[in-house]
Amino acid sequence: MTKLRKLNRPTGHRISMLRTMVSQLVKHERIETTVAKAKEIRRLADNMVQLGKEGSLCAARRAAAFVRGDDVIHKLFTELAYRYKDRTGGYTRLLRTRIRVGDAAPMAYIEFIDRENELRQSKPPTPQPPQKAPLDPWTRSRLQKQFAPPKEEKSEPEI
Repeated sequence: MTKLRKLNRPTGHRISMLRTMVSQLVKHERIETTVAKAKEIRRLADNMVQLGKEGSLCAARRAAAFVRGDDVIHKLFTELAYRYKDRTGGYTRLLRTRIRVGDAAPMAYIEFIDRENELRQSKPPTPQPPQKAPLDPWTRSRLQKQFAPPKEEKSEPEI
């Protein structure tokens, strides 16, 4: 596992908590938690969706080693993989909601995007600009000179 926030917990408890929260996010598609936990869940959930999109046996075993429950693995590799087949990343959204009453912790919803009754509509994917053919240095320099404004010569003021 890569570097994660410590979340003020021992390593075993932290990893177990994140595994459970990612599994619940995949199962329910929206959960409410603290902002710090949601930021960690976002990274891990996006990795699980990537494994689901990959669809190989190796990816299935890697996902099964992390998430809890066969229904969660099935949903990752069927429903979510199909839903995000054209999307390259950014499968989750983090929406800050409130300040928790007991300890004033900032709370947030984390949810998958492009689904029914989501809290905020997702933006349409931005179209990629057309690729230009690279120019050789001489042509590029000629074009830059062509569009450059003419230089103004400074004349000394007459007295």
